[in-house]
Amino acid sequence: MTFLNAPSRRRALFDSPLRLAIIASMEAVSHMPVLDADGYLVDPRQWTEDVAVALARREGIEMGPDHWDAIRFMRRYWEEHQIAADARFVIRHLMERLGPDSRNRLFELFPYGYPGQACKIAGMKRPRAWSTG
Repeated sequence: MTFLNAPSRRRALFDSPLRLAIIASMEAVSHMPVLDADGYLVDPRQWTEDVAVALARREGIEMGPDHWDAIRFMRRYWEEHQIAADARFVIRHLMERLGPDSRNRLFELFPYGYPGQACKIAGMKRPRAWSTG
């Protein structure tokens, strides 16, 4: 059984810089909550801002003031309604703060989509009605 002694292609994945960066960002959080297979929190109540930073790094996003404004709005909405805010509510919030020219700001902040990045970073469960693609 020579294949057992052959170098594994998996080793490249285990030692990749991306994987090491993800592990380092997750280790910065003292206790990372349980994530589902797609990287969403299983229990949104376990979200913290440290968790948000770790999840954002996994998505390749460095959190700036506008990111935090959107994420904190989403968290306040979730705490009040126990459901993720619709993207139009977050867009409206950003437009009120940044002006009418900021209609697309949410999608500039989270280029891979509201459900695929913003909801994930804000600690929402995976939205059922939206595509994460």
